[in-house]
Amino acid sequence: MQAQIENLVKLQAVELERTRLTLAMRALPAEIAQAEAQLAAAQGLAAKASAALTHEESLRTRLDREIAEQRKKADRYRAQQDTVTTPDQAKAIEHELHFAEAEAERLENEEFASLERTEAQEAALAAARAQVESLAIALENTRERIALRQAEYARELSALNVEREALRPLIEQDVLIRFDRLCGSRGTGLARADNQQCTGCRMGVRPQTWNQLREGELLTCDSCFRLLYWDPSMAPAPEPPDAKPKRKAAKTQTEE
Repeated sequence: MQAQIENLVKLQAVELERTRLTLAMRALPAEIAQAEAQLAAAQGLAAKASAALTHEESLRTRLDREIAEQRKKADRYRAQQDTVTTPDQAKAIEHELHFAEAEAERLENEEFASLERTEAQEAALAAARAQVESLAIALENTRERIALRQAEYARELSALNVEREALRPLIEQDVLIRFDRLCGSRGTGLARADNQQCTGCRMGVRPQTWNQLREGELLTCDSCFRLLYWDPSMAPAPEPPDAKPKRKAAKTQTEE
């Protein structure tokens, strides 16, 4: 290939690698954001479990106070039973006594249910806190890994930029302008012709164009408008000659 075509091939390889690295660098913050989101979700669960425990503790404090009040009422009604003088008074006090005892029992059952919920919430809080700790470590590791990858990508990009700046002056200005424009619009500005096809768009090339390409010319694809070239090193090897001896033609006439 001509030197200019070889430099274009190298330049396109550099540009493609620069694009890959640039996209990879842009994707790195998303990994950190994902790890941060997972940690925030775990912290939210831990906070929710902690708030639920606080609520249950407050609930039991209130229940203890109400149970004590109902027990005092029941004791007071029992003491009054000894002082009643009429059946109606006895019936009324007995009704209040039963109500106070039933209410105290209901509140105690509610307190027991709160204790059961607390046990489950304590287990959930312990698991959530362990998850928070694990995800916090994972986030720190992710940040360190991403920082290393960013530095690595930056070094690779720096080396590619040096190579890019060394190649560009070796290419004719008008060709370079077309190449840059095509790279911006199509992702690549150069395509190899193979088997009478443009490898960039897979459309066939005209026989005359194919012959010119094989003579080393740099042309333009009629379909995608990429710069088109032919690489003789990529051409298929010629078929080996037939080693079998040819048979003699059979006689078609008999001797007289």
